[in-house]
Amino acid sequence: MLEKPTISKTQFPIESLLSARLLLEPQIVGDRIYFLSDLAGTLSLYSIAVNGSIPEPLLPGGLALVNPHIMPGDNFHVLPKLGKVLVMIDKLGDENYQPNLIPLNGGIPEPLFGDKYRDEQIACVHCDKEKNIAYFFRDNRKTPDIECLKVNMETGEVKSLGTSIYGNACNGVSSDHSTVILADGYTAGDVVLYYWKEGMAARKLLYGVPLDQRDGKQVPLTGIGWCSFVDNNKGLFFESTIFHDNGGLTYLSLDDPSKPIDVPIKGLRHSGQGEMTGVRRVKNEVFILEYNIDGASWAYEGRFLSGTLPTFEVERILVGNPPLSDGVVLGLEWQIKNEKLLQAEYVFSFTRANSPSQIYHIPIGEKVAAERLSSEKVLGIPDEYLSAGEDASYTSFDGLRVSARLYLPSSKLGYKGPRPLVEYVHGGPQGQERPDFTWFSMPLIQYLTLNGFAVFVPNVRGSTGYGMRYMKWVDKDWGGKDVLDHVEGLKRLEKDPRIDSSRRGVVGRSYGGYMTLTLASRHPELWKAAVDMFGPYDLPTWVSRIPPTWQTYFRLSLGDPVKDKDFLVERSPKTYMNQLSAPLMILQGKHDPRVPEPESAQLVKDLREGGVNVDYVVYEDEGHDVLRFKNRVHCYNTITEFFRKNLGN
Repeated sequence: MLEKPTISKTQFPIESLLSARLLLEPQIVGDRIYFLSDLAGTLSLYSIAVNGSIPEPLLPGGLALVNPHIMPGDNFHVLPKLGKVLVMIDKLGDENYQPNLIPLNGGIPEPLFGDKYRDEQIACVHCDKEKNIAYFFRDNRKTPDIECLKVNMETGEVKSLGTSIYGNACNGVSSDHSTVILADGYTAGDVVLYYWKEGMAARKLLYGVPLDQRDGKQVPLTGIGWCSFVDNNKGLFFESTIFHDNGGLTYLSLDDPSKPIDVPIKGLRHSGQGEMTGVRRVKNEVFILEYNIDGASWAYEGRFLSGTLPTFEVERILVGNPPLSDGVVLGLEWQIKNEKLLQAEYVFSFTRANSPSQIYHIPIGEKVAAERLSSEKVLGIPDEYLSAGEDASYTSFDGLRVSARLYLPSSKLGYKGPRPLVEYVHGGPQGQERPDFTWFSMPLIQYLTLNGFAVFVPNVRGSTGYGMRYMKWVDKDWGGKDVLDHVEGLKRLEKDPRIDSSRRGVVGRSYGGYMTLTLASRHPELWKAAVDMFGPYDLPTWVSRIPPTWQTYFRLSLGDPVKDKDFLVERSPKTYMNQLSAPLMILQGKHDPRVPEPESAQLVKDLREGGVNVDYVVYEDEGHDVLRFKNRVHCYNTITEFFRKNLGN
């Protein structure tokens, strides 16, 4: 039930921040750009003309799509030769995606498979819009097995490429679709490649050491991304951590797959700490190379040059230099305009911590500048009142550098004296807080600063964006050294005269919710308030509640609820809840498949039976997120008022 919070008068309502609509994942086809937006209050699909027009809705009103930040695969694909758009639709955030087709100019969704895979998760991980062939990831929600489906969307033919409890996900396709690279992933970055060819009864091992062949020995993590077939389908070209902890380019000959080759890169222009995030083929030897540097996006266009010693040469920067700097790209796609000269035009969305997402178009031409096609803005709040944040990185207890940012109220707001502090903890744990105005956290961070709070956002060990070793430190150590990183960061801020460390609160989502509960219960002396958004509470029970396919992953990356029960109990917030002293609020989506509602309900029941008063809000039409406009308004207001009440401002 939604309860309307009692909200003190503030100078700026949350509706001002949310007036900037989301513009996400654009695709360009012909003379139109297709994109996701919450123009009508829920995330849906729209299109505009390349030269500008009023957005046209393509789906019926009220139908909500899933946030692409948390979705495996893609929300949609435009299929011009089929005259259709493939759209992935679930029910109220349950993440049981079903592929649907609509006409290019919009219409009523028609299920691609009818009711065949009803109540299952079918995610599109690759789509060839020239041949109308797509590859889907099938999770039946009943067994640990994951199946790869190859689907001809023109004829309706469906072919199974086998199953695996570790993924068997499509990870590369030859130009004629006769060979498919399949990947098993045991934990983050631990990837083994297989291949399947037409006529084969089962896949065969290509590269890596399968889990059942390791005999307990540690093997190097490959971190292999999407594989592009090169050299007339004789080799694979991909991003990996085989040679570089922060990612690099790799060539693998299919004739000799035991000897990968490190591909040097010429012409990079960025500096700073970060990692490679992907390499994708535009056409033939032209690729897009993408990086995450200090949380900000860089994108290059370049060429793969094959040979005995293959190389990659950057030819131009698409994103990273001003004015497209210090922000995040939310989808970058293209279409070929000139086959002979291999010229492409690009479209992408770009955002910063203190500015909304905008759609940009780069026409053909070597030196043309990106054109901004949209004008989303925050209404009623001057730009200088929003916080850009500052670097707050620190050295943790064991000498590890932890990247962090501190968002302070603008001096224009007139707040006097040290500010009460709210720490925001990202999810994952293998995620990263970035300067992304479209993600749930950033409007909250900005709203808190507008209300006089300082907001501390650390990317502690286990976060992505800083290399493989950094990311893997959290495996089987939830609630261990990651907790110590948080505590150490707070110690650093105690020396900052702008911060009032006697008034501290913490908030987080998913794993961030788990960490919120952990910090609030194991270090009660640090906090005056805590807000948990769908965080795991009782780890052994939680691992048993999630879908069977996910249980496989968490048994390896976190712990087995039977074999490792003592460890999981020791790391569960439930074990320490009797120490909780700060007021606690819990927010939960009714249809959340990742942290099911009974997990939060049990926490509330246990606390209330122990005489602890806890605020509990369940959003009846949400899953593992808060997406609908009315819910976002309520959620941001409720959290902020909770901190105002308990911390002051």
